[in-house]
Amino acid sequence: MAIKLSNTFLLRKLHQLTGIVPLGVFFLVHMYTNSAAMNGPGIFNKHVQDIHDIPYLLFIEIFGIFVPLLFHSIYGILISAESKPNILNYGYARNWFYIFQRITGVFLFFFLFFHILNFRFGLIVNDTAVAGNAYRAFSIVSGEFQSGWILALYILGILATAWHLAYGVWLFAVDWGIVIGEKAQKITLYACLGLAVFLGAVGVNAAVAFVRPCGLLPTALCEAPKSTGVELQPKVVK
Repeated sequence: MAIKLSNTFLLRKLHQLTGIVPLGVFFLVHMYTNSAAMNGPGIFNKHVQDIHDIPYLLFIEIFGIFVPLLFHSIYGILISAESKPNILNYGYARNWFYIFQRITGVFLFFFLFFHILNFRFGLIVNDTAVAGNAYRAFSIVSGEFQSGWILALYILGILATAWHLAYGVWLFAVDWGIVIGEKAQKITLYACLGLAVFLGAVGVNAAVAFVRPCGLLPTALCEAPKSTGVELQPKVVK
């Protein structure tokens, strides 16, 4: 029994850790790259090409993203299946946060599966993947986001991810003993809720930027230089 409890303890800690690093860090980088779309296709495509030029990118994707994501998602589903909601008996805000964390986790399991197959491998909506086509990255995403239901799905995915990560930061800080004391935990919770709103706003604006210049912001704030206002061209190998 002691070994089983020890293994469960370690797996839960690993589940929390992978949610922050590397998955949380990857989401922040992802939002930064997507936000480049505010300044037009040329700048966004250049950011995508910079990512493609990273040495050992395939190994980083497999061991730094896909493997941690697979573990975090599957173990998260198992945790959700074992959860016992008590919001009907105790309607406290944290109980609702707990439920919402589980709901967003299950939703993200299916959304990220769709997202990876769709844009990384080009297997669902569009037969052209963003990977390997940096010079067309903006047009690929923008073309798909012209469909209202796809854009709405991605906005839901962004909001769910923003919440799941931000509240996960709070759970991580509390469970790992970084934040101790009721007052400190309350202040940290408010800060994490603010982080969720901020990440959600940035992510939604970046998504809308693929169908409207500068997203939801005034276009005057995002005027791209004329020299970078065109899409990158594919490299010609002689």
